[in-house]
Amino acid sequence: MITDAVIPALNEAQTVGRVVESLAPFGLRRVVVGDNGSTDATAEIARAAGAEVVTEPHRGYGAACLRALAHIRRDPPDAVLFLDGDGADDVRRVPDLLAPIERDVADLVIGSRTLGRAEQGAITPVQRFGNVLSSTLVNLLFDVKFTDLGPFRAARWAALERLEMADRDFGWTVEMQAKAARRGLRCLEIPVDAHVRLAGESKVSGTVKGSVKAGVKILYTIGREALRR
Repeated sequence: MITDAVIPALNEAQTVGRVVESLAPFGLRRVVVGDNGSTDATAEIARAAGAEVVTEPHRGYGAACLRALAHIRRDPPDAVLFLDGDGADDVRRVPDLLAPIERDVADLVIGSRTLGRAEQGAITPVQRFGNVLSSTLVNLLFDVKFTDLGPFRAARWAALERLEMADRDFGWTVEMQAKAARRGLRCLEIPVDAHVRLAGESKVSGTVKGSVKAGVKILYTIGREALRR
């Protein structure tokens, strides 16, 4: 199965190189870093580590992912692996995320930190609360059983294209899950461990403002997708 990885990154020069290099054992065709207008050496370090780098100056997690997918679309893979550039995702579980897609038993596989283990400090109390609230709403509204909206996930390319992803910031992950449920894709969760980021501070959970903005956008996205059912 041909698989590409997408890593959205904003000012992750301290970590992105190590994340890209950590993917080398898994036989991925390529790693595409969506540089979200970094002001540090994120792009240069990612290229030196072996990644293809595309630039999306419009700030937003989803915007960086969309730019990377547009790059991939010119020569699409069978599946796409998504992960963050901060080193918090446990890349040892990459084969477990991809296996259900390769066996054709799932179209979208979410790495659930709720089902796995989290190092102390890896997930803030605000994140935990928001995750429970958002997952519960998605489950009730779309008749699914998600436990996490985490960034570490894999999707079949054909299924991903059906979702017509559009969110350009904090609603990216929940948009993917809500649309997948609404359009009848086969969804699966596997437990993954969450690590404390290798360096630096989260752009979202690291500040009160970032956490509030993310929470509001996630709830808005859930409501919007529910109204489209």
